[in-house]
Amino acid sequence: MTSTTRNLLIFGGIALLLLFVGCGRYNGMVAKDQEVKSSWAKVQSQYQRRMDLIPNLVSTVKGYADFEKSTLTAVIEARASATKLTVNADDLSPEKIKQFQASQGQLSQALGRLMVVSEQYPNLKANDQFLSLQAELSGTENRIAVARNDFNSVVQDYNTFIRTFPNSLFSGMFGFKEKGYFEADAAAEKAPSVKF
Repeated sequence: MTSTTRNLLIFGGIALLLLFVGCGRYNGMVAKDQEVKSSWAKVQSQYQRRMDLIPNLVSTVKGYADFEKSTLTAVIEARASATKLTVNADDLSPEKIKQFQASQGQLSQALGRLMVVSEQYPNLKANDQFLSLQAELSGTENRIAVARNDFNSVVQDYNTFIRTFPNSLFSGMFGFKEKGYFEADAAAEKAPSVKF
C-alpha cells in the first residue's frame, strides 16, 4: 500500500466519520427544533383561548350602561393589536418573542384594569355569566403561564444543544439559531405597595 493510498483512505475515513457525526447532530437539532415549534403552538393555543373569551366578556360588561367606556375601548383595542402580531414558529428570535410578549402584555394590563373597574359594579359582580367568564379567564391565564414556562424549558434545551461543542460547529453550518425566551413582565419587577 502506497502512502498516497493510505492518505486517501485516512482522509476518506475522516470524511465519512464527519458525515455520520454531522448527520446525527443535524437530526438532533431538527428534533429539538420541532419540540420548540410544538411548544410554541401550545402557547399560541392558550393565548387564542384568551382572545376567544374577550368578546363574550366585553358583551357581558357592555350590558351595564354606566360601565366605563374607556376601559372597554382599551380592552377592545388591545385585543385588536394583539391579534395583528403573529410570530411564525420558524422565526422565534428573541426580538420576535419580545414583541409578541409586549403585545400580549398590553392586553393583560387592559384586562386587569377591566377586572379592577368591575369591582365597583355590584350587579356585574353578581352576574352569573360574568362570574363564569371571569373564572374561565383566570384559568386561561394560569394555562398561559404553564405553557410559557414549558416553552422556556424546551427553548433552553434547544439553545443549550446548539451552542455546545461539537454541535456549535454544525448548528451555524445548518442554519440553526438561538430562540427567544419569555421574560418576566416589567411590572413584575416593582413590588406592590401595601398600605394599612
